[in-house]
Amino acid sequence: MMQRLYIVGCGGFGREVHDIVNAENEVSPTWEFAGYIDDTPSEENLRLVSRRGAQVVGGIAHALELQPAHFVIGIGTGRIRESVATRLEAAGWMSAVLVHPAASLGADVELGPGSVICAGARLTTNITLGHHVHININSTVGHDSTFDSYATVNPLAAISGGVSVGERSMVGTHAAILQNLNVGVDSIVGAGSLVTKSVPDNTVVKGVPAR
Repeated sequence: MMQRLYIVGCGGFGREVHDIVNAENEVSPTWEFAGYIDDTPSEENLRLVSRRGAQVVGGIAHALELQPAHFVIGIGTGRIRESVATRLEAAGWMSAVLVHPAASLGADVELGPGSVICAGARLTTNITLGHHVHININSTVGHDSTFDSYATVNPLAAISGGVSVGERSMVGTHAAILQNLNVGVDSIVGAGSLVTKSVPDNTVVKGVPAR
């Protein structure tokens, strides 16, 4: 039986998540897509959603009046994902896990509720993701790495083995993190950066090497 699913956020990443839903359904019909949930959709995003033959059903408050269903969050900011997930899960909604068929996962990869793995992502072995972690297109994650809840890995990032990324932290596009390093809670690794030392909590680093 197909399961009813909503995507929270109708911006660019939300629509990319919709592509993952479609790709999964082509392999094995799983999701009955019911629409987007968005508190403040722009006119342009509404137009683009309509071009896909979809609709925004309303905001979070409206969603909380509906029968609980599965949801996934297509919003890049970890702190917003945390707020949305807390509200919906408290109301009985269920966090879906999405993995694009063109991604690859090795042995013993644990995906927490709400995880999104995009096309071309490569996760090797013994990797753990917390709740609502995003691994974006064509990024790579090495063995024995861990990502705490609401962490984000942007496209083309390269994360070596034994790396840990803290809650709500973000690894920027084309950034690289060397092996056995830590990125703290609420930190940002800038696009194109090379991380050669562990990053403390609440810190932004950028550059080659990242500082």
